[in-house]
Amino acid sequence: MERTIKVTGKAKIAAKPDMIRLSIDLKGSRESYEDALQQSTQHVEALAGCFESLGFERTDLKTVSFQVSTKYESYQDKLRNWKKKFAGYEFQHSLKIEFDKSNQMLGKMLYALAHSSVEPEFRIYYTVKDAECVKELLLAKAVEDAKAKAEVLAKAAGVALGEVVSIDYFWEEIEIVSKPMNLRSLGAKCMEADDGGAYEVDMEPDDINVSDHVTMYWSIL
Repeated sequence: MERTIKVTGKAKIAAKPDMIRLSIDLKGSRESYEDALQQSTQHVEALAGCFESLGFERTDLKTVSFQVSTKYESYQDKLRNWKKKFAGYEFQHSLKIEFDKSNQMLGKMLYALAHSSVEPEFRIYYTVKDAECVKELLLAKAVEDAKAKAEVLAKAAGVALGEVVSIDYFWEEIEIVSKPMNLRSLGAKCMEADDGGAYEVDMEPDDINVSDHVTMYWSIL
């Protein structure tokens, strides 16, 4: 039976954010399914127009999820029994728009959102443009850590480290984001605005700490 050694390597990286993501939620309700769809479309068009006036393309506003569901209301009948009745259709449209990290542009975006006729809910996220590069570096460091540990263990045990027999790695999505603040549609209106249709934003996000691990098996001689 082949003798092996099992080691888990770990890595942690502090990634410097260079991009801002605004996550936007549009919600509404109408009596008919068609009217709910139409209202959602009108709200998205209004938002796209706001961002277009700031220099974005309309296609920069991306849909993350969209759903229309039935709405019911509770009521009591004459016998005071609680029942539900159909009350129309609700839509929820989640979108995002990303741009280079800039407090000046963020101030303009928040001002546009706060003064939009559709009054969306929105959240600010900081992230990185080249997420794949960060993930690859993270994984490489985890492998290096596993190898270094295996060499120390082999030397301490008086054996020689052979070839890699197998590698166990759970491929999962690593989210490289930080969330410095959450804002609802009216919350940003409390911020101080300048004369150019923008809020004065002074935020510098912390580095984003991400971690990963990999388990490796070596033969020992």
